Amino acid sequence: AKGFFKGIEEGMTKFIKTTLRSGQKIEYNGNIVIFGDVNPGSMVIAGGNIVVLGNLRGVAHAGYDGNKKAIVAAFALQPTQLRIANLISRRPDEDIEYPKWPEIAKIEGNEVIIERYLPKK
Repeated sequence: AKGFFKGIEEGMTKFIKTTLRSGQKIEYNGNIVIFGDVNPGSMVIAGGNIVVLGNLRGVAHAGYDGNKKAIVAAFALQPTQLRIANLISRRPDEDIEYPKWPEIAKIEGNEVIIERYLPKK
């Protein structure tokens, strides 16, 4: 596998088929895939990757046990806080624009970077 997916192992995956509301928390030591939105005030904490088929506007912490290969992906990535392993990413405040395509956050070097996800044609 190339690019983003070199860190993605199959592993155990929990599928959540609902939107997370404020106050809700999902924690799982494998990967988490959410079919819905992650609203502000909710948290998703995974030992592996977090994939949101919707808007991610809450808190996401992937690779919580120190897995720096973990990624966070969403149709719209606007988390209140995004962590991978021990690194925290925050979008610059002036970047209020909604992303127009899915994005992936991953660790590169020693920082979390966010890139738009463009499938290879």
